[in-house]
Amino acid sequence: MTDSYMLSLRDISYSYHTLFGETKALDSLSFGVKEGEFVAVVGPSGCGKSTLLSIIAGLIKPEGGTITVNNPDGSCRYPRIGYMLQRDHLFEWRSVYQNVILGLEIQDRMSEERLEYVNQLLQDYGLEQFRDKCPGELSGGMKQRAALIRTLALDPQLLLLDEPFSALDYQTRLTVSADICHLIRQTGKTMLLITHDLSEAISLADRIIVLSRRPATVKCEIPIHLTLQDDSPLASRNAPEFKTYFNQLWEEIKDEG
Repeated sequence: MTDSYMLSLRDISYSYHTLFGETKALDSLSFGVKEGEFVAVVGPSGCGKSTLLSIIAGLIKPEGGTITVNNPDGSCRYPRIGYMLQRDHLFEWRSVYQNVILGLEIQDRMSEERLEYVNQLLQDYGLEQFRDKCPGELSGGMKQRAALIRTLALDPQLLLLDEPFSALDYQTRLTVSADICHLIRQTGKTMLLITHDLSEAISLADRIIVLSRRPATVKCEIPIHLTLQDDSPLASRNAPEFKTYFNQLWEEIKDEG
């Protein structure tokens, strides 16, 4: 695997063990993520996509394989990781502002620079006027924006997104995913998105990794190149190549059903 990848996974394997036996989730799975790249991972339900993110985040250790880091400065330091889940997990007894600075409080990083950055994020994501509100006063889309700001406040180098828009209704999901991903792209962050939505993967990602059924391995990788003057995630669904990519992904996933 080329050294141009910021993060390289080689032959990653993992199994779940219970009193009743072993369930193999990942089997010799290998791929890489480049600095500043947006990679989407799709695959059949239950194939181990969330397990993969947990391994990359360091929450669980793989049973086999290695993860190699190639930072631009030549160091081997593991990238700072932000992990955004399907639910916002905001605390109702804290205001929006108190929720988004929670990570900074826990890590004792409440510097003036970090707090200024949080204030800028609240403005960028349209939540400045809601900073003193409780989460229950926000719409679902606003809650996800607040959850993302909480993640970005710690300035992660790699963002892991585990179906972060799946709890939203379809119309809100379209607009929020497009807006959020457009704003994140402007920061140059590296992103790895898990999604079941093939259209979402095509419209947002630079490259899509298709996993096989469990135990998952990489079935194929599909670079995404859409020809549109307006490259926004919503407009990209009208690109002439969009349908071809969708059909290709559907055939790959369908074969694993």
